[in-house]
Amino acid sequence: MNLTLKVWRQKNADDPGQFETYDAADIIPDMSFLEMLDVVNDQIIAAGKEPIAFDSDCREGICGTCSLVINGTPHGGQKATTACQLHMRHFNDGDTITIEPWRARPFPVLRDLVVDRGAFDRIIQAGGFVSVNTGGTPDANCLPVLKDDADLAMDAAQCIGCGACVAACKNASAMLFVSAKISHLGLLPQGKVEKDRRALKMVAQMDKEGFGNCTVTGSCEAVCPKEISINFIARMNGDYAVALLKQGA
Repeated sequence: MNLTLKVWRQKNADDPGQFETYDAADIIPDMSFLEMLDVVNDQIIAAGKEPIAFDSDCREGICGTCSLVINGTPHGGQKATTACQLHMRHFNDGDTITIEPWRARPFPVLRDLVVDRGAFDRIIQAGGFVSVNTGGTPDANCLPVLKDDADLAMDAAQCIGCGACVAACKNASAMLFVSAKISHLGLLPQGKVEKDRRALKMVAQMDKEGFGNCTVTGSCEAVCPKEISINFIARMNGDYAVALLKQGA
């Protein structure tokens, strides 16, 4: 396959940035998208130029660092697929592919396709944890959990914090991410102890970071590589309202 890439290049956070065009020649269809970028970078380095900077780690759809907007869609638009799991066979020979970083004020571009997602880390630090003393690890059958609650908690826990939901939302809302983190802890017995405080603190930090509000367009759910449901946003809103009422009492 021979492709044309239009890649966002930006030297640093203060640079205005621009698109630059590269040829991706002799690309094997079974390559992943990031492997294709590796090949292009080898060609760029061989020409004595600066390679394209992009984030990656596990390359197995687990870590969430492969934050790329591909042809206008976070992670490339394949259902339940991260950029590192996207294969070149989904493109056609001769295609032109546009590659950009996440576009959201709380995710400032550091260089080329790399953004600072520290805002998510600070939201987790505000309350996305269980700090109560739960003792040693109990046997699985010692702490009864309703199956529906356990299933929901596991669904929410699949969130890898990639930020695609923010990148896809016209408001740059982080509510799908935050609701998943609040829900997967709040649904389980160990997390219920701090449920109210967690909701208040994480939502407050989300607002402080400058993320927008949810207007229920569903764009976040559509691009989420782990298919997190927007129903968790409704659950978080309920948890937050109850916590506010308790705080006022």
